[in-house]
Amino acid sequence: MSKTVELGRERITTAALRQMKTKGERIAMITAYDYPTARILDEAGAEILLIGDSLGNVVLGYENTLAVTVEDIIHHTKAVARGARRAMVVADMPFMSYQVSVAEALRNAGRFLQEAGAQAVKLEGGASVVDRVETMTGAGIPVIGHLGLTPQSVHQLGGYRVQGKTSAAAQKIIDDARCLEEAGAFSIVLECVPMELAAAVTQAISIPTIGIGAGAGCDGQVLVIHDLCGLTSGHTPKFVKVYADLGSAMSQAAGHYIREVKSGEFPAREHSFTMPASESAELNGLYGGGRKSEASGSGKSR
Repeated sequence: MSKTVELGRERITTAALRQMKTKGERIAMITAYDYPTARILDEAGAEILLIGDSLGNVVLGYENTLAVTVEDIIHHTKAVARGARRAMVVADMPFMSYQVSVAEALRNAGRFLQEAGAQAVKLEGGASVVDRVETMTGAGIPVIGHLGLTPQSVHQLGGYRVQGKTSAAAQKIIDDARCLEEAGAFSIVLECVPMELAAAVTQAISIPTIGIGAGAGCDGQVLVIHDLCGLTSGHTPKFVKVYADLGSAMSQAAGHYIREVKSGEFPAREHSFTMPASESAELNGLYGGGRKSEASGSGKSR
């Protein structure tokens, strides 16, 4: 029994993920941005923890992902890496961290592994980033591709819209997926594409596909932790399933705490530390009693 448990906690590798696709076992990827969340998700059994540039929206309060920097990703990846024991830690390459040149892309990807403790990186794009993927994988850096809706290109795409809705657009995504596989990518995220297209891509390549808004035909799924736990406000995307309303629970807990602080109910005696009776009496004599005599003395002088 102990041997089975030990084997079950082995670090997830690219080979393990490919084997899961071959066996038809679904892959669970979830975003994480800090140590306690990473620890919880790792223990829950997630195969991949993604430090997505979505941290710009759900953690840092930006309107989109474009303001996220390499240093932001490194900072949060370090925290997640400290909390993950089994899950593969994947750092998202933010906007302009790989677009300028192949050399800069390689240097930044290397930092995510060397400094931050990630086991792989993810970047958006198809044929346009093949040279980056080839160089990274050639240097020993595992890469996940990202096709369909690519949030870093939101302005070019004209907003957050489903991609690949025509046969021509769908063929382009399939071709890009094949290019990424040939370049050495070990997996591809498919975001906001028709389920028929996602299933076709999954069949067309031998590496795992991870869907988000891409239907059940992918080899795995990914969701933002804040979305699935009900920690985001405003519009909930069609592809999100909210598994818990932690936002309301946190609000209620904080409101309860605030009311008890203001009423004096918290902290109660059981939440406080005490001194030995003899020490407490001496302190009271030195401090509490002194204050009382001073107060009484000032009253007499008046």
